[in-house]
Amino acid sequence: MEQQPERREGRSFPERKGQKRKLEEGAAAAASAEDREISTTDGGDAILNEIAAQVSVLNSAFSWQESDRAAAKRATQVLSELAKNEDLVNVIVDGGAVPALMMHLQAPPYIDGDMAQKPFEHEVEKGSAFALGLLAIKPEYQKLIVDKGALPHLVNLLKRSKDGSTSRAVNSVIRRAADAITNLAHENSSIKTRVRLEGGIPPLVDLLEFSDSKVQRAAAGALRTLAFKNDDNKNQIVECNALPTLILMLGSEDAAIHYEAVGVIGNLVHSSPNIKKEVLSAGALQPVIGLLSSCCPESQREAALLLGQFASTDSDCKVHIVQRGAVRPLIEMLQSPDVQLKEMSAFALGRLAQDSHNQAGIAHSGGLGPLLKLLDSRNGSLQHNAAFALYGLADNEDNVSDFIRVGGIQKLQDGEFIVQATKDCVSKTLKRLEEKIHGRVLRHLLYLMRISEKSIQRRVALALAHLCSPEDQRTIFIDENGLELLLGLLGSTNTKQQLDGAAALYRLANKSMVLSPVDAAPPSPTQRVYLGEQYVNNATLSDVTFLVEGRRFYAHRICLLASSDAFRAMFDGGYREKDARDIEIPNIKWEVFELMMRFIYTGSVDITIEISQDLLRAADQYLLEGLKRLCEYTIAQDITLENIGGMYDLSEAFHAMSLRQACILFILEHFDKLSTMHGQNQLVQRTIPEIREYFCRALTKSTTNLQGLRL
Repeated sequence: MEQQPERREGRSFPERKGQKRKLEEGAAAAASAEDREISTTDGGDAILNEIAAQVSVLNSAFSWQESDRAAAKRATQVLSELAKNEDLVNVIVDGGAVPALMMHLQAPPYIDGDMAQKPFEHEVEKGSAFALGLLAIKPEYQKLIVDKGALPHLVNLLKRSKDGSTSRAVNSVIRRAADAITNLAHENSSIKTRVRLEGGIPPLVDLLEFSDSKVQRAAAGALRTLAFKNDDNKNQIVECNALPTLILMLGSEDAAIHYEAVGVIGNLVHSSPNIKKEVLSAGALQPVIGLLSSCCPESQREAALLLGQFASTDSDCKVHIVQRGAVRPLIEMLQSPDVQLKEMSAFALGRLAQDSHNQAGIAHSGGLGPLLKLLDSRNGSLQHNAAFALYGLADNEDNVSDFIRVGGIQKLQDGEFIVQATKDCVSKTLKRLEEKIHGRVLRHLLYLMRISEKSIQRRVALALAHLCSPEDQRTIFIDENGLELLLGLLGSTNTKQQLDGAAALYRLANKSMVLSPVDAAPPSPTQRVYLGEQYVNNATLSDVTFLVEGRRFYAHRICLLASSDAFRAMFDGGYREKDARDIEIPNIKWEVFELMMRFIYTGSVDITIEISQDLLRAADQYLLEGLKRLCEYTIAQDITLENIGGMYDLSEAFHAMSLRQACILFILEHFDKLSTMHGQNQLVQRTIPEIREYFCRALTKSTTNLQGLRL
């Protein structure tokens, strides 16, 4: 049911363009105005010629001569500017730029006289690393660049400060080398491994303590990428003692540094329980919690995700995270306009909510409302993380009343959930809440239903209609007046309230054990005598004849006397039919009368929709309750949105209680559609008194039946 958010190996940007933006940072300052004005709109031939010219320069200017160094520097800058346009990357690579740039990742060979001076020392190497990093933005060129031998040279560039020299140029070349490694290894497990085998991890760890903050950030960014889903790299980073420095970096005032540091730690602990324990033992918990209040949304997001991972370690860690003050900033993050920030904070709260004490604390701190609001999100991951956190909070009895008081039940029921996992999670949350509606929880809810403001009372009544057990229905809705609250919603002028009331009443009806559109026919006042099919309209032993539409129907008084009070009155009372041999039956069709008599003789009959209403009239006239129920059942199958008004009128005209109940249930079930149809709202309002009587009768009977079953 739980889905862990996917951790990224690189920058905060979800696209690889984020890498390019970082590489571009500060590049304009290094290029001349002429270089920055290179146009990519002069036509294909001009660009091809420009690329060829710069590649030619690089291939012919590999020496310490000042003119060569200057030309090579400018060539790397031109190619870098062109590579910022991803549409030109293919052209640049096809033009032979990769081997030419590779050659300049190292210093040229020394010739007599070169030792005197080193013009543009580090500058050409920096430009080459920068350009190759931009070309590596495209995954298809990562392997090409590495196979050409880039990694050993880039790793050597990371060590340029080892001789003690520090300058802006040294810092820049180291940073560009680290950035190039980041891009080459991005989402490429093979290259990540090759970086480790080339010895790239130890110098990157050393650079975390470099004096220049941009170098620190670049080194951390590279380690972050190398650690992502690569256990051997993770272990080596930890073995190189990176954790103490990374934890110190979490407290940096430079947002870019603590963002990269928390990213490295996050990738180290991802799916690595042992490293997670080492990170916690090294003291990372409080600095990470501190980042929840950072001014950098990316750091906040990574910190929240990391806390969610910490929280899965053990129950004590969950409690420690809450005790150290993580809950309130996480709840505040739920209300951020940043979707990913909300997603990560909901994820962390979901993990923390697996502890019973944390569940109460999160709800008490105001977490319920923001989490419920996130269910409206159209982002599937965010919606699911919120749903999972709510599932955890629902496990604590102390939170049930708060769930209901803030309208959480309606939110869970009415939500439109994007993925099936979220739907399942919400269903389990409602089930978990339902299981807790008893004892002190129910007493508290009944208290709220008595003393709270009307809106809260209604929310409680609505929730209990869906969640309470049948044995508590009478107490809640009859004794404690919950039924009147639901009927008040049904009679409201607010359409949403009407819909909620109708849905709750329909749910209440379905949960009641005795509610059925048509019950079995009641027993006859006297023992029935069924003569059988062979005597239907049979003159044998017939002692009375009915005249229907001019046709004779032979019958037997003993059978009729046993069938209903109407026939007993006809033959035993003071009516003229008492001694008559032939009795005329007006205002009834032959086929209707024949079916009625067949029921009297056999106790059963097949009733079609076409004849059911006429037969109902006859059954009502002759007090044949069993036949009447069968007619009501048949008629009820034909209830539609268009004829519901007529069906309800029919039930009233013939006191057809089962049909009336079926009409009521149909109205409640289809209220959303009926409410939009002209004139149907008046029908609903007209039925409210009958709905009240129906539920009073049904809920009282339901409780009585349950008590009888227990006895």
